[in-house]
Amino acid sequence: MPRYTSPMPDAEKIEQRHGRIPKRILLTGAAGYIGSHTAAHLVEAGCHVVALDDLSAGNRRAVPRAAEFVRGDAADRELVSRLIKEHRIEAALHFAARVVVSESVENPGAYYRANALASLELMEACIAGGVGMFVFSSSAAVYGAPRETPVGEDAECAPVNPYGASKLMSEWMLRDLAAAEPRFRFVALRYFNAAGARLDGSLGQESPRATHLVKVACEAACGRRDGLSIFGDDYPTPDGTCVRDYIHVEDLARAHAGALAHLAGGGESAALNCGYGRGSSVREVIACVKKVSGVDFPVRIAPRRAGDPPELVADNARIRALGWQPRHDDLEVICRSAYQWERSLPRT
Repeated sequence: MPRYTSPMPDAEKIEQRHGRIPKRILLTGAAGYIGSHTAAHLVEAGCHVVALDDLSAGNRRAVPRAAEFVRGDAADRELVSRLIKEHRIEAALHFAARVVVSESVENPGAYYRANALASLELMEACIAGGVGMFVFSSSAAVYGAPRETPVGEDAECAPVNPYGASKLMSEWMLRDLAAAEPRFRFVALRYFNAAGARLDGSLGQESPRATHLVKVACEAACGRRDGLSIFGDDYPTPDGTCVRDYIHVEDLARAHAGALAHLAGGGESAALNCGYGRGSSVREVIACVKKVSGVDFPVRIAPRRAGDPPELVADNARIRALGWQPRHDDLEVICRSAYQWERSLPRT
C-alpha cells in the first residue's frame, strides 16, 4: 500500500512561521480525531503536552507516545487543577466533547452537560490555576443555516441543534470569563468539515459510528458499509446536493499552533473560522472517493435531514490574516489520505 509522506515542521520552523508558542500545554480530548492530530503536531514542535482523555470515544493508541497521557474527565476540577500545578501548564486546548448532531437532538441534556457545563468547569479551573491562554474547539454549527455564504465570523449565530447550541454557549462563557479576568484570553476555532488523515499514514479517524461524509464514503469503499445515503438531492446547488467546506485535519492541527502563537504574542481573544473558503458537494466528494479507491460502491438517495443548510462555506480571511496558510487544500488529497488510512485499519 503506498504511503504519502509529508515532513513535519520542527519547533524552529513553527516559530518562524507563527511566532513563539507555549511549551507546556494541557490538551483535552487528546485521543480523539482532531485532538490526536493536534497533539502529534505540538509534540513534534517540542511542546510538553499533557494529554487528558476519558477514552469514552477516543483511542489510547492515537495519543503520541511522547505526550504525558492522563485518563480522566476534563470536567474534574480537582484533577485539572493538579495537572496545571504539577506540569506548570501555560495554555489549554479543549477538544473533549460529544459531536454527533443527531444524537444531540435525541439527548440534548447529555450534550449540554458534556459540552457546555464541562467546558465551564475546565475554564474556571484554568483561570484559578493561572492558565491565561485557552483554545476552544468550536464548530460552524454555531451559524445554523446562514443566510449568506461564505459565512464570516460576524454573521448571526443561530444554531439549529443542541450540538451547535452547546458550542455557542461555550463561546459565550469564554467571552464573559475573559471580560471578567483580563489575564485570560481565548481563541475559539470554528471548524467547518474536518476530514482526511496524516499523509504518512500514521494517524487518522477511528471514530465509531462515524457520520462525516468522507469517513463514511471511505468505509463504504473498504466494504465496512453496504453503501451510503445522500440526504436530499433537490437543494438549490449546482448538482442538487449540499455543499460543504472540507478542511484537511493536518491544516486544522496547524491552525491550533497559530492560535497559540497569537495568544502568546499578546493577541486579543477571537473567534475564527477554520475552512478553505470553497466548497464541494456531496456528489463531488463521493465521486472523489470512488476515484481514489477504484471502488464503485452503492449510493442511495434518502429524504433531506432537518436543519441541513444547502451550502456552508467559510470566509477565512481573519485566520489567514494571522498567518495561517493551508497546505492540503485539495479534495483529492483529503480523500486519498482518508482512504489509505481506512484501508490500513484491521477488519472487525
